Amino acid sequence: MIAQSSLHSAQLGIMCGFIIATTICLGAETSKILCTEKERQSLLKFKQGLVDESKVLSSWESQKDCCKWRGIKCHNQTGRVIMLDLSHNISDVFSVEQPLAGEINPSILELRELNYLDLSFNIFNGLKVPSFMGSFQQLKHLKLASVGFVGPIPHQLGNLTGLHTLDLSMNYLLTVNDLDWLTRLSSLRYLNLSSLNLSEIVNWSLSMSKLPSLIELQLSSTSLPDLNLSSLPLNNFSNSLEILNLSANHLSPSIFSWISNISNKLVHIGLMACQLQGPIPDVFTNMASLVSLDLSYNQLEGGLPKSFRNMCSLESLILESNKFSGRLYDSIKNLSCAEETMKYLHLSGNPFWGPFPDLTKFSSLIELFIDGTNMSGPLPNNLSQFSKLNSLSLVHNQLSGSLPDFTGLSSIRLLFLDNNKLNGSVPESIGKLSSLEMLFLSSNSLSGVLTEAHFLNLSHLNSLDISHNPLSLNLGSDWIPPFQLESLNMESCKVGPAFPKWLQTQKKLHSLHMPSARISDSIPVWFWNLSTTLTELNLSYNQIHGQLPNLSPKKKNYFSLDLSYNNLSGPFPLLPSATDLILSNNMFSGPLSSLCERPALQLSRLDLSNNQLSGELPSCWIHYETLLFLNLAKNNFSGNIPLSLSHLKYLMLLRLHDNNLSGEMPALENCKELRVVDLGRNKLTDLSDNKISGFLPECLNNITAMSYDVTDNTILGLVQVVWKGIEIEFGQNLKHLRSIDISSNNLGGKIPETFTSLLKMVSLNLSRNHLTGIIPGNFDKLSSNLESLDLSRNWLTGTIPASFSSLNFLSYLDLSYNNLSGRIPKSTQLQSFDASSYVGNLQLCGQPLTEDCPGDEIDQDPGAHNGSEDDKDEGEGKGILSFGFFVSIGTGYFMGFWGVCGTFLLKSSWRYAYFRFLDDTRDWVYKRIRTVQAKITELRR
Repeated sequence: MIAQSSLHSAQLGIMCGFIIATTICLGAETSKILCTEKERQSLLKFKQGLVDESKVLSSWESQKDCCKWRGIKCHNQTGRVIMLDLSHNISDVFSVEQPLAGEINPSILELRELNYLDLSFNIFNGLKVPSFMGSFQQLKHLKLASVGFVGPIPHQLGNLTGLHTLDLSMNYLLTVNDLDWLTRLSSLRYLNLSSLNLSEIVNWSLSMSKLPSLIELQLSSTSLPDLNLSSLPLNNFSNSLEILNLSANHLSPSIFSWISNISNKLVHIGLMACQLQGPIPDVFTNMASLVSLDLSYNQLEGGLPKSFRNMCSLESLILESNKFSGRLYDSIKNLSCAEETMKYLHLSGNPFWGPFPDLTKFSSLIELFIDGTNMSGPLPNNLSQFSKLNSLSLVHNQLSGSLPDFTGLSSIRLLFLDNNKLNGSVPESIGKLSSLEMLFLSSNSLSGVLTEAHFLNLSHLNSLDISHNPLSLNLGSDWIPPFQLESLNMESCKVGPAFPKWLQTQKKLHSLHMPSARISDSIPVWFWNLSTTLTELNLSYNQIHGQLPNLSPKKKNYFSLDLSYNNLSGPFPLLPSATDLILSNNMFSGPLSSLCERPALQLSRLDLSNNQLSGELPSCWIHYETLLFLNLAKNNFSGNIPLSLSHLKYLMLLRLHDNNLSGEMPALENCKELRVVDLGRNKLTDLSDNKISGFLPECLNNITAMSYDVTDNTILGLVQVVWKGIEIEFGQNLKHLRSIDISSNNLGGKIPETFTSLLKMVSLNLSRNHLTGIIPGNFDKLSSNLESLDLSRNWLTGTIPASFSSLNFLSYLDLSYNNLSGRIPKSTQLQSFDASSYVGNLQLCGQPLTEDCPGDEIDQDPGAHNGSEDDKDEGEGKGILSFGFFVSIGTGYFMGFWGVCGTFLLKSSWRYAYFRFLDDTRDWVYKRIRTVQAKITELRR
């Protein structure tokens, strides 16, 4: 009976289990609800208005259920679409996907239960914010950041009374005339209007005060009007606001008082780059909840206020690039309450002074940046206690002494100690920092030898800079580093004499700098196959010898390749693809024909100067239209200057001097950006010391950079220029120099009038040519800039133009050895020059020359005959210094000397009487002095 009952129970259990399982399966099948057909069709219609180049919405075609489409989320019970997120991911820099574009079709209004809509970072340029978006009754999150909307914000958005999130940021062309619509969004918690123009919204603070639920307010770069915020009433969101970002606005210091009153729950305050000035007011007493404060890039001064002592929750304090001063220790003392919580402390770019502060109790520090201050003295020995420290940057200070033990910095990833006065050896403990990724020790006085022990456990190291230290490397030829570097700089360290073999293990290098590394080896073959990512290579100022291989098949795209100042020889190889190619000061020889075989189309700088290259200049410059800097000086090039150079319309510097070039001077009127054209002795527009002949071109006034101010920050590098007779090396200031030097050529003809149209010209040198005719008369046009003018050693005739009197800034002038005639015009400048500036012009007269002009003997001023008494006195004063004047001086001296001294020599009694008189006078003076001294001594007693 019992067995039968048990069997029955078992059968019943199996049946119940089967029924339950079937029910669950059927339930699951029925719960798998598809999206409604109506919403599916509305989404497809919406897609038709979009431009989808990257097939981002391909799943919208391949799958029937719209709930599985990309960017769609449905309610798990009703199947209704509740989320539409088609935002473009801008954080993925390697993504090949293109943002969506096109139109926003109102068909999505069929999504009745939509509560989340995000179209951010797509491209709807020129469209207005659709007013129909105010009709989504269930919408809680609306994100339309950086989509290119224009025009006014529709007031219909105020109908979204249930909205929690609104992001319209970075729609730069949206116009905001009022914020009345915003005050109806009483449920709003997150508002981001950053980069919109709110300059007309004087009452913006009042509008924000009507958002009682607001937690986060982002208003950076909104041109908020400058007003006295402290006079405004307290706001309704005083108990809700936690995050406030007003960065990159022009605010007055009263903003601090306003912030201290609006909320007692503030967690983050962002006031970066708000042009705030003066000391920080002491208003942070009640901000105990503050976690993050950013006041960077202002003009705040003084020290940290004492109210900072109450911010016991502070984790991040960003104060870089202000004018905070005082002893660093005192400011750190006002952070005593945040010793246990502080994680990110940025004090860079402030003139703090004193030794490294005591941060012993700041045990939670993750980032410490104190760059560019006046901090001095040694580094503390207890740095190793900061086990959580991730980044330490103490760049550009006055720190001295030796490096401490780094053993305890187990979490350190970035260690920047460059540009200080640190000395001594590098401790081997630095090789134990297994998390270290970037190590910068450059520009100190560190010495000694780096061995394999210094890099023992640096398996994560990707950037190393030890440049400008007297360090030596002693690494075995078979050493295999534990790291894969991306950037390496060992400039001015002793790396050689052999080329470092361990570099062949580095397959990720993109930047390698080893100038002045004492390498006297040839570049090994394996080096050119080292890394496909290498874009910057600098091996200049070594003694590297040998020939370069054919670099064009290496499939490298160099940004910069600098092998200058070495002993490389042989024919010039085929070029690699590069932006900057600098091979100057080597011994390359032969023609430059390879330049045309495979043009480097993106080349902007080519420097092959001071080699032994020969033959004619290439004529394929039309393929190098991006070229900015071309230097082929100090070679053995011959023949004509190719006309194709005129196609380099962006060219700023052209140097072909010290060659054997011949022919006529090329026309450069298309090179409107020209700063330096050096075909001679390192001059701007310098065509000197060649055998160029012909006439001066009339078209130089077409060079825009010579006639107008041109805003350009392009660095051309160091350029040697003969400036006012002295060879000077111009670097960054070259962009302010406008000079033409066509000296020492065979150029003839007249000086074109167009030269005086180059209004920004600072220096003009046309000396040592065969120029004829008169000097143009309108040089006064150049009076505001011209500082140096050399027209010497030509065949110029006529008078010096009167307009030269207006050249008030002229500090160097040479008109010598021409056929100029007439009087030198009168001016403070022209008469201040030495006579050597005018010699060799036989018919030239007037000061500072000694040759008087006709009529000067009577009166230098033609109007003196009828002039004033002052004029007559001036003429008489100049007549005193005549020949008769000097004869009279000689006669008087002779008679006076021999009349006295001769008498003493011939008549002894007179001589004895004279000297006895001198002795008696001396004795009398001595006795009187002694008598007076005795009386004074008696009175003192």
